[in-house]
Amino acid sequence: MAKTKVERRLKLKKKIRGVISGDAGAPRLTVFRSNKQIYAQLVDDVAGKTLAAAASIEKDLAGKKVNKTEQAKLVGKTIAEKAMKSGITAVRFDRNGYLYHGRVKALADAAREAGLKF
Repeated sequence: MAKTKVERRLKLKKKIRGVISGDAGAPRLTVFRSNKQIYAQLVDDVAGKTLAAAASIEKDLAGKKVNKTEQAKLVGKTIAEKAMKSGITAVRFDRNGYLYHGRVKALADAAREAGLKF
């Protein structure tokens, strides 16, 4: 039986979350992408807290006229800078069921370039 894109992504998400878990030393960098925006969070799953977050909808990023891939790069750079300020250097990447391609890859690459270790 054919699955919808959303059902497929949720199945992959569940599978990934069974393997990846974040803690205070290496939080989980999770990505959510909508049709227009992209969001990233650093999550400590042990304490159940979000340590830092960045989104393309934030004031300093939303004003820039760039395409969605460039938006993702800016969000990746921003989340890495916030992580560095908090003393976080290593993360576990959670692509949230999305293919590691396009905007998700651009965000991850920008975060790596800004100093995060995956």
